[in-house]
Amino acid sequence: MNKVCVTGAGGFIGSHLAGLLLSGHAVSAFVRYISTGSIGQLAEHRDSANLTVIRGDLRDGDAFRQAVEGCDTLFHLAAHISIPYSKIHPREVFEANTQMTMNALSAAQSEGVGRVVLISTSEVYGSAQTIPITEAHPLHPQSIYAASKVACDQLGLAWSRQIGGPEIVILRPFNTYGPRQSLRAVIPTIIRQALAGDEIHLGATSTTRDFVYVEDTVRAIQLAGEAPDLDGAVIHIGTGIETSVSEVVELVGEILNKKLTVISEQQRTRGEKEEVERLVADPKRAKELLGWEAKADLRIGLERMVRELGVGGSGGKVSYQV
Repeated sequence: MNKVCVTGAGGFIGSHLAGLLLSGHAVSAFVRYISTGSIGQLAEHRDSANLTVIRGDLRDGDAFRQAVEGCDTLFHLAAHISIPYSKIHPREVFEANTQMTMNALSAAQSEGVGRVVLISTSEVYGSAQTIPITEAHPLHPQSIYAASKVACDQLGLAWSRQIGGPEIVILRPFNTYGPRQSLRAVIPTIIRQALAGDEIHLGATSTTRDFVYVEDTVRAIQLAGEAPDLDGAVIHIGTGIETSVSEVVELVGEILNKKLTVISEQQRTRGEKEEVERLVADPKRAKELLGWEAKADLRIGLERMVRELGVGGSGGKVSYQV
């Protein structure tokens, strides 16, 4: 059984990834230390014999080396991810994300890790200049968070070119959603409000995204750790389907069999220059290099989330399984 490391393992995607990897790997799961001892969403896996939890701060290089010791693959997901927070505290977000990535690369180099999978974001492109967005699309970050991820990606690629060492693979998931997602994300925000009443308070609703169910996302991440000949590859994780926020509201209303009224609120919108209007992936490279494509359609994923957050759905069993 080979050993892998997952940073950000207490978060939404990280905890799902750790759960998937535990079935066949020894997993070193790094979570941010807090005084309560919480390991976040990783808690449901805490009894697994294959799991080792390491607490600390990934801005500490010594802690990072401890986490990756003996690992074949490092999946680096840890990051400050809030776009609104990055506007208020730009230095903290930029420095933390780039420093953690530098520490990841340095620790992987010194500990002999074979491959580092850096988890990026579709936000690095800003609003789509061409549809669908290929990996060759210009980088045009519209937030400090997105700029920090551009820097992290380029740092990884430059490390591979100049220093060598571990193979570097960059994955850019588009908008992942699913069980255990933070309520600050748009889909759980819509569902929670719809379960409570008929009014949905949102910001912009004409913006479009490529929504990917979390089990599809983590399956792609796992494949990126295993597939051959990926050094230096940049790969999109998306469905290729463009869906507006208003269409998500409509689907949730259909699932709950109720008419939902959207109320747009200025304080929920990004600034004019910050708003990313359209994001939709070209998933061809993921299929070619990873043999991956999304399995869950949006309605099935929304039904799962409705059942997790309350009651409702089609009343039948969801057939989608990974």
